[in-house]
Amino acid sequence: MATEILESKAVATSASKVEGEDDSRRKTVTRSDLAEAVFRRIGLSRLESAQLVEMVIDEISEAVLRGENVKLSGFGTFIQRSKRERIGRNPKTGVEATISPRKVLVFKASHIMRDRVNND
Repeated sequence: MATEILESKAVATSASKVEGEDDSRRKTVTRSDLAEAVFRRIGLSRLESAQLVEMVIDEISEAVLRGENVKLSGFGTFIQRSKRERIGRNPKTGVEATISPRKVLVFKASHIMRDRVNND
């Protein structure tokens, strides 16, 4: 069902794209857009729809913070990765600087989602 909601938003976004328009002008789907889609498709109240979207986002966030991978079948996987310390360079000045170790969040789209994006 969540996939259907995301699909409907993706279709609406791509349908609103004007021929020749660059990618920077595409619509961004927000929490309220997702809540509105839940409201329209499932029939929960607007408040309950917003709370449901918030609960799903919170659960995904908490799982990632615990170091767990979050896999949404047919959509993709959120993975927390650790990056080691390294030497970087300021692109303007060329001065070398140490980049401290950190954690990054990576999203890897499923092959199903990649195929859908490339065939659209």
